[in-house]
This record gives sequence, structure tokens and C-alpha cells, in this order.
Amino acid sequence: MSDFTMLRERMIDRQIAARGLDDPKLLAAFRSVPREEFISRDYAGYAYEDSPLPIESGQTISQPYIVALTIDAAEIGPGDKVLEVGAGSGYAAAVIGQIADQVIAIERHAELVRLAHDRMRRLGYANVRIVEGDGTLGWPEEAPYDVIVAAASGSHVPKSWLAQLKPGGRIVVPLGDPGSAQTLVKVTKREDGTLVQENLGGVRFVPLIGKEGFRDSGSAAQIATLPQMVAEAAEPLPDIEDPAFAAMFDRYADARVVLLGEASHGTSQFYRARAAITRRLVERHGFNIVALEADWPDAATLDRIVRHRPAREGEERAFARFPAWMWRNREFDHFVRWLHGHNKGKAAGQMAGLFGLDLYNLSASMRAVIDYLEGVDPAAAKEARERYSCLAPFSQNPAAYGRLAMSHGYAFCRDGAVTMLKELLQRRLRYALEDGEEWLDASANARLVKNAEAYYRVMYEGSEESWNLRDTHMFETLCALLDAHGPNSKAVVWAHNSHIGDARYTEMGIARGELNIGQLCKEKFGKQVRNIGFGTHGGTVAAADDWDGPMLVKQVNPSMPESYERLCHECGVERFLLDLREGENHRVATKLMEPRLERFIGVIYRPETERWSHYSQAILPHQFDGWVWFDETDAVTALPGEARPGEQTSADETWPFGL
Repeated sequence: MSDFTMLRERMIDRQIAARGLDDPKLLAAFRSVPREEFISRDYAGYAYEDSPLPIESGQTISQPYIVALTIDAAEIGPGDKVLEVGAGSGYAAAVIGQIADQVIAIERHAELVRLAHDRMRRLGYANVRIVEGDGTLGWPEEAPYDVIVAAASGSHVPKSWLAQLKPGGRIVVPLGDPGSAQTLVKVTKREDGTLVQENLGGVRFVPLIGKEGFRDSGSAAQIATLPQMVAEAAEPLPDIEDPAFAAMFDRYADARVVLLGEASHGTSQFYRARAAITRRLVERHGFNIVALEADWPDAATLDRIVRHRPAREGEERAFARFPAWMWRNREFDHFVRWLHGHNKGKAAGQMAGLFGLDLYNLSASMRAVIDYLEGVDPAAAKEARERYSCLAPFSQNPAAYGRLAMSHGYAFCRDGAVTMLKELLQRRLRYALEDGEEWLDASANARLVKNAEAYYRVMYEGSEESWNLRDTHMFETLCALLDAHGPNSKAVVWAHNSHIGDARYTEMGIARGELNIGQLCKEKFGKQVRNIGFGTHGGTVAAADDWDGPMLVKQVNPSMPESYERLCHECGVERFLLDLREGENHRVATKLMEPRLERFIGVIYRPETERWSHYSQAILPHQFDGWVWFDETDAVTALPGEARPGEQTSADETWPFGL
């Protein structure tokens, strides 16, 4: 096969069929038409990328997926006579001609008419006729039509089209003003002449120029702005609850590790979207590890529940410390309940587990190591108590250890924590025979204690080393999970954008020398890793004013003008996926390479100082393999806290034990 043939097949598989447009007639039509023949030689190498491309007369050839979506929505079939408005290069008309009986494609630019006519003749598409004229008036000489489709956006459906449409016919046209949000609309003409309109989602097209359309304002109306380019490449997403939402992310399922981000720790849409995508990856694609930006011992409490294993005696409530709402919320609770139900009745090796990657809960991890050793090696448990006794006074306030270590000039608790981890690893074979899962839990907790000692020590100095220690710990824990679950294990990671977006292409990595789990995964696993970021323009968020402060529902400031978020807002698509994998959407990705501001909201949000406290420079196309956009978002719904004495305790208040 030629290179173009292979690229064409990849386009059909990834850009069309993978997005749910799998009608054999449609796919065969795209397979028959060489897209490289419909653009200039300068752009031939980009012919099968997932983006529009420039053609003559300052116009563009539409993204292949948009062409497919339009044909599919119009229900074009054998025997149909089709009018296409906005023939452009003739590519869409040629594809339609592989399905329909006759195609009339009208174009207002004489140069494009001549070129498209020559292509049809040279390629042998005898049933496609290219004509010059005002497309808003249709082409009455050949009316009536079974289908009318348009490749330009108008403010309304022209009356001429409705008059030239057969009863039972369909019109598919984008509606919306230039530079604003546009919607792809399907209009069906009933036998009695009445019309039924259906909205198909957000799109972006050039304006429909003509007597029943917009005025020709010259080149300004024809040159795509960057927001328009983003809108062209953006794939509108259905509701999160719609199964089609998660199916849009199947393209990333061939990876071993999929990292799902969030632009804040308190946004409902981010949690719900990650839950929907993760369910799909677990159910359809064999992912068996769900790893969270959460402390290991807290997540272990949930893991024992979702994998139907007995709880530990004296186990404390999970995620009871600040910021409790980050995991004790309705959105995450729904996912935990689903995972518990998904695992029910499955063999242990077929279950998906829930694990924490973070290192903050020092006291619970020390206690977990000691409790584990009490059951398998009481003598080692005694040694653990002695070694951890140095850190024990600081377990509830580990930052105090950092201050004291700095004043002493050395890490006086380090040796005990390091030795404890080494001995656990050395005794792995003997301990793992007792219970491999419990050994994994104990070793992870011992690693947490060792790394937390170093983390709190350097954190007090305020250097980038504390960030790097924390993310390296999360990466090491993820790798340990993948190793423990075997060569076929696959992991989904939930963490903030600042952790999962490749740090080498952000201000934190370029200017501050910080790394993160996204970078470390890319360096180790290469293309077996896909990281997906999330963003929003406005709405509400759950956050606090200060560390250990109460959770508040805060209004999110509108995104700043020079940010990626404002660019996405201005593209006018309410929610979308922008595929940023190498080779996808090359044209717009190239334009997005110039560094811009990106917003990062953590558990603390200070709108009054937002530019300096919550924005950082980034290069989005290198940072992520995919970008998920929700223009307006809502705060998570926190679960209730502990019941007061004398009050009745609900299942929510005893979460997660109410499962």
C-alpha cells in the first residue's frame, strides 16, 4: 500500500469509525476518495490529519470527521439527489457522490469551481456536477432535492432551500453568526410541509455568503482566527451521563497508563467525567488499577471495600482530614459504589483496585506497617516501633519535624525510616507468601514513611525539591502497583493537571526545575502513556481560603484574556475534546505551541490574587495528549461530616463504611 492509502485507513479508523460513525457505506465512500487530490501539494502531507486545511481563494477544506458527521446526519443513501452548498475543493461532494445517485455542488468562487470541476473529470466522478452561483439561493434548475447540506454557517435556513427540498427531505446546516458559537442543525421536511429541527452539537464554519446569508466583508470573514481553528478541531462532547461521552476516549485505551487531570480539586464535571472515562476503561479495555492523588492508607480503606476484603480492626475513617471534600463528595462516592458493584462476584485477579499515590498521612502509614508486622513477624513489629518512635511525636504535625531537623542540621529520623523499608523489601518473598495484597499495602506504607520524612524535611526549606520528592514518590508507587499486578496491568491515574501534564513544557519545569508524575511516566513508558487535561472558563468551585480552612463554594473568575482557557471559551463550543496526540490536529496544535497562561486551582483558591497565585505559563499541545473542556462548571457536593453526640448517623456520615 502507498503511504496515502495507509494514512487514509488510519483516518477512517481513528477519526470516523472510532467516533461512532461506522456505517459501512459511509466508510467505503471515504475509502474511495483520495483527499490528497483535493488540496495543494504544499499541504498534501497533512491530507489525513484531523483538522481543516487551507485551499485556494482563502477557503478551507473541512475536517474529515465533520464531513462524515454531516453525511451521516443527512441520512444520504443510494438514489438520492443531493445539493451541496459550498463545494470548496469538491472533496465532500466527491465523498457524497460515492453514496448518492446525483450531486450538485454549488460554489461562489470561480477559481474553486474550475479546480473542483477538473478534479471530478480527472478522477472519474461523473455523477458530481460543480456549478458557480449564490449558494443561499440553491440551484432551482435541478430541484427538488432529497438532501441539502451546507459547508458554511448561516443565521437561518434560507427559504430557497426549503422550497427546493422534497417532502421527506433533509437539510443539514450549521447555524450561528461568524465569530460566535454555531450549532449543526438537521431540518426534516414532513410530507405535509411542516418542519422538524434537531440540534447535533457545536461546530465552527466559515460564514454563508449570499443574498439569503451574510454579506461578503472581504478577507476578514474568510481568514480563520485561532478560536475558530480550535472550534474546527474540537470534537463536541455529549452529556457526561451519555455512554457516547466515555466512548470518545477509546482512542486512548491502547496505552498502559492513562492520566486524567483536573484544573481544580473541587469541580463536579471533572470528577464525573473522570468517573465515566474510568468506567469505560475498566469495563471495555481491561484497566485494573485506579490510582488517586490521595494518601495510600485512606485509599486502602476504600480498596478493601470495593474489592470485598475485610476491614482492618480499628481502621479510621477515610479522608477525614483537610481537604476532606476532595474525596468525600457525592461525585466520587458514586464512582466508589459503582466499582464496589462492578467487582462483586469476580475472582480476586479480575477485580479493579483503588489505590492512593500520595504521602501526607504519615501517622496512618506508620501504624499500618506496625499492624501488618504484628501479624506476620512480631519481632519485626517491635523493631518498627523503635525505629518509628523518632517520627511518632511529629506524626500529627510533620512540618514541625522539618523545622527541628533544619535547626539540628541533620535528618535525625531518616535512618530508621529507610532501614524499615529496606528490611520489608528484603523479606518480600517470606512475607508475601502470607498475603501478597497485605504485603503490598505494608511496603507502600513503609515507602510513604521513608519519603514523607524527606518531604517534610525539605518542605520547610521551601525549595522545588519537596515538590519533586512528592511526585517522584507518586510515580514510584504507581510503578510498584503496575509491577505487583503483572505485565498485563493497566492503570488510570486521577490527579491535578499540575501533576499529570508533562512538566517539561510548563513554567514549573522550565523555570523552576520541577518534575511531575506525567513527565516521569512519559520518560519511562513513552507512547504507552496518555495524559488528558481538563479546563473551564467559569462557574463555581469547592475550595478554601487557607490551609485547614472550611470548604467554601466560590465563584470562579472568568478566564484571563491571554490564557488557553479564554481561547477555548471564545471558540464557542460548550464542551469538547481536543485530540493533541502526535499527528492529530497538526494545524491548530502548531498554532497552540506559543506558550500561554493556564489556570491551576488547588484546594485553596484566592480569586483576588488569581493571576499570580493560580496561573502559570504552559505549552498545551506538548503538555497533554488530550484536552477536555467544560465552559461552565459547578462545585462538587461534599458529603456530610461526623454526627454530633446524640444525633442519628447516616450512611453518608459513616462513609465509606455505609457501602
